[in-house]
Amino acid sequence: MESSTAQQVLKLLFCAAGLQASYLTWGVLQERVMTRTYGATETNPGEKFKDSQFLVFMNRILAFTVAGLYCALTKQPRHGAPMYKYSFASLSNILSSWCQYEALKYISFPTQVLAKASKVIPVMLMGKLVSRKSYEYWEYLTAVLISVGVSMFLLSSAPDKHLSTVTTFSGVVLLAGYIVFDSFTSNWQDALFTYKMSPVQMMFGVNIFSCLFTMGSLLEQGALLESARFMARHSEFAVHAVLLSICSAFGQLFIFYTINQFGAAVFTIIMTLRQAFAILLSCLIYGHAITVVGGLGVAVVFMALFLRVYARSRMKKRSKKLPTSEVPVQKV
Repeated sequence: MESSTAQQVLKLLFCAAGLQASYLTWGVLQERVMTRTYGATETNPGEKFKDSQFLVFMNRILAFTVAGLYCALTKQPRHGAPMYKYSFASLSNILSSWCQYEALKYISFPTQVLAKASKVIPVMLMGKLVSRKSYEYWEYLTAVLISVGVSMFLLSSAPDKHLSTVTTFSGVVLLAGYIVFDSFTSNWQDALFTYKMSPVQMMFGVNIFSCLFTMGSLLEQGALLESARFMARHSEFAVHAVLLSICSAFGQLFIFYTINQFGAAVFTIIMTLRQAFAILLSCLIYGHAITVVGGLGVAVVFMALFLRVYARSRMKKRSKKLPTSEVPVQKV
């Protein structure tokens, strides 16, 4: 019994360490690639990498390869989902990733992380539109708390003197685009899971189309060769881009494994902590300043997220204790 508990604890630590290492490294590299110059010397100011679509392409290629190998080695059972249905999730996933990278040109990484934490609100709205879901009162309460916390952070943050109103507005528009597209992706994938596929099969199917879409777009714009030349000129960028892709692909596998072993609630807690650590790391490494009110706003957001996890776990325990006839039915 004790050895079994110890094994579970070790497994949980492995999952937590894998998720934190993958996504914290990914976040730091993402900000480095999109906001800093490469090849700078005393006489040369260096140059920034501009085509975030190429980074999306690299991420999707590796994710497709990892998922394909996993499916082949584990001999995943067949499912009946039509292939074309993956394309909708793929296109929205590409657009959300592109918006996420581009937004870093105009807003700080902590702002982006906090906005991502608040995407529960548009996900709920999209769930009502796409899947006609209904929600409990505590879900609306936590959504309001998250909105208040994000507002406190954004309104109290000292504006960067180097950013104009136009570029700041561009960052907000891109963030909104990321949240809308990402909300659609999660709800569409949720609907696809009715075909009884595994998460890795979903990862494989979506990334097939993602590779095709991004490759076609890069070739049509002539951006593939230009990005490859930039990579050849700056070996440091090549290392960062490859590491970014590795963190993204293996991070997804850690997500699937953690949910499979410990459930969605434990996974959500780990990832919520990861978002808090990501803000701290970004502030330490890249020198972002957060005011006292902004810090309180961050605390409100994460308090609301943990409250959400706690309430959901209580609801699940209560529904398991009720007789079958008394289990509340999800309204459609």
